[in-house]
Order: sequence, then structure tokens, then C-alpha cells
Amino acid sequence: MQKRTRKKSWRRVLLIFTAVLVGLAAVVGVGGYLYLRNSEWWVAITLFHDDYRATNFRTMHELFPARKVPAGGQVWELPSAAGGPVALPETYRFNGEERSLVAFLDESETTGLLVLRDGVISHESYYQGNDASSRAQSFSMAKSVISALVGIATEEGHIRSVYDAISDYVPELRGSGYDGVSIHDVLTMSSGVDFDEDYDNFRSDIMWLPVRVFGFQEAAPDILAELGRKREPGTYNEYVSSDSIALGLLVAQATGVPVAHYLSEKIWLPAGMEHSAWWNTDHHGNELGHAFLGATVRDYGRLGLLYLNGGRRGDRSGDSGEIMPARWIHDSVNPTEAHLQPGENPDSFWTFGYGYQWWIPEQPDGEFVAIGIWGQYIYVYPRYRTVIVKTSTDYDFDTRDHETIEVFRAIARGSS
Repeated sequence: MQKRTRKKSWRRVLLIFTAVLVGLAAVVGVGGYLYLRNSEWWVAITLFHDDYRATNFRTMHELFPARKVPAGGQVWELPSAAGGPVALPETYRFNGEERSLVAFLDESETTGLLVLRDGVISHESYYQGNDASSRAQSFSMAKSVISALVGIATEEGHIRSVYDAISDYVPELRGSGYDGVSIHDVLTMSSGVDFDEDYDNFRSDIMWLPVRVFGFQEAAPDILAELGRKREPGTYNEYVSSDSIALGLLVAQATGVPVAHYLSEKIWLPAGMEHSAWWNTDHHGNELGHAFLGATVRDYGRLGLLYLNGGRRGDRSGDSGEIMPARWIHDSVNPTEAHLQPGENPDSFWTFGYGYQWWIPEQPDGEFVAIGIWGQYIYVYPRYRTVIVKTSTDYDFDTRDHETIEVFRAIARGSS
């Protein structure tokens, strides 16, 4: 009888103990959830979710550390076309098929579309809650902005030559895969550094980068310092975002001012950008040069116009001041090395060509384009004096670049 009583008592104790554990787990779980829900980790986890993408992409400066790029002064006016907006073409051709342009804009989850011809707005439209004042996320379009800043810093003598080693200016890179690599090879994504840009692999370097930067609060220079080298620099074009992060560090250390401040002083203010922009940083104040610039669609359009106009602002008569060096712009979009040419290329990872952080489409007609993941574009077509900006939340962005170029060509040629 005593044995049974003990057994019952032990079972009762075990049940109570189990209930306490379950209760503690529930409390910890709820507490953990509440902590997670109100932390940067939650933002990182839900950043690309269908329900949050559009909002997140215009509020990145509110979600993660960021530095302001102030605007001010006389705004570069972008007049609307006389007689009202110019209708977009109804169709375009891709892969031998006639396709609907309106359907394309819908399928590619467009948030903003701006068409400028000779500096005049011929079309402007916004979707998914965005408007003309929304700071649209650049993602890798920021790489082209970093390139412009490298060009200005070189023109001003902060950087002696693009053929200098980047590690001469960024000492944190000494001993890494970037040690001794020329700035030119970094600009053209030919550094040879071993960085995994696979967006389909959660464990890749590019997928872990925001986790390390925003979640674990690691410094960008420390992350780059870990990278080795996989091939001889200057021999193969392989797109790696670490190259653009390194260029951001180069601009900051060569000029002695943060990238966002240099961008404001050298481009945003003199070019008359309409709205201040924001550039996300790591928790140590280093701008992330590969992405995370937030600006309005019109201001992205003004940046495209600077490249179209050879570095000059185009709305003030008699204003011959050069905001960006014309020679730099030419060199940025006219690559000469074989491994940087568009088309089927055994020494390149893709069929688009590559300049100084600008893409050259296949079968080029003088065009060049800044591209960011999820469907961000600044497209410049000098022959038709056209700049097109498209921002998006496109889940299928990785398969749509070639088609997007054909859409842009149809728009530019159709507005001539």
C-alpha cells in the first residue's frame, strides 16, 4: 500500500513539474516572441514577406541604422510634358512574342515608374502605396552611386589613381583577399575575392550579410577582412557585393567624411535633388556601399540625367558647372577589357557587360543601367535622350532583367 502511495505521489510530482516546465516554456515563448516582434530581428525575418515588402522598401531608414543625405538649395525642376503625359506603348516584343506592357508592370510588382525625355517628365506613376515623396529602396542601384563618388574623389585628388591598390586606402583590407587588388578591378567586379553571392542559398555570404550586420551588429570592415581570394584579379567578371562595400569604405577613408555626407556635398546639393535621401549603415557608422540607399524616384531620375548630360545639371541656362567628371562617366559605361563585354562571354558570370558598377545590356545601343534586386532600375538611353526609373517589389526579379530592358527600349523608342 505504501509503495502505491509513493508511486502516485511521484506521478503527481512529475505532472506538476511537467506543467511548470510547460508554463515556463509558454512564458519564455511569449516573452521571446514579444522581444523578437519588437526587435530588428523581426524586421530582418519579415523584410521580404509579401505582406511587408512594399512598406519595408520605402521605410528602410526607419528600420535599421541610417545616415541622412541632406538636400537643399535650388531644386532641379523636372517639368511635365506640354499637353500632358505621353502614353506608354501598349505592347513590347520579347522572345518573339508581343506582350502587354500594362500586364508587365503589374506582374513585376511595380511601385514607381518615371520616364524622362530631354529632362521632361513624359510619364510618372506610382503603385502599392508609394508616391512621389516615397524613399524607394535602391538595393544594388547604390553600387552605381558609389561609383560616382569614387570618380569625384579621384578627380579631387583624394584617390591618386584607380590603379592604386584599394588596401592602400583601407588598411582593414590588408591581409585579406583585397590586399593589393586595384581599385579598377574592384570597380569592375573583377577583384577575384571569394564571396558567395548565391541568393538561393541561405548560408551564402550575401544572405548572411544583413544578419551579421544588423542582427549580430558586426562591422562591415571586419566582415570583409575575413574574405580570401579565389582567382587572379582582373581576369574574370564575377558580381560580388563585397566589392561595392569595399568601395564605400574607400570613399569614406580617402575623403575623411562619411559616404552620405560626401554624397550630399558633391551630388545631392549641387544637382538640386528634391528630397533628402537616407543610406543605411552598420551599427558602427559604415555606409553599406552595395545597397540600402533610399531616395525618391525623381531623384534617381536626376542622377540618371547627370549621366545623360555628361555630369552636368541640365535645367539652368549657362550653367556649365561639372558635378561629375565627364571622363569618369564615359569610362564607367564603356568597358574595354574582354571579360567585361556583354553577350556570351567565357570570362564573365553573366551576359550583361559591366563597367564601373554599371551594367551594359546585351546587343547594346549605347544604353547602360543600374540594377537592384527586387526590380530596381535606372536606365539611360542616350540615343533617345531618355532616362527611365522603375522601382518594384518583384519576387521574380532574378529572371526578368532581359525582359525589362526590352520594355525600356520600347518605351524610349516609342516616345521619340
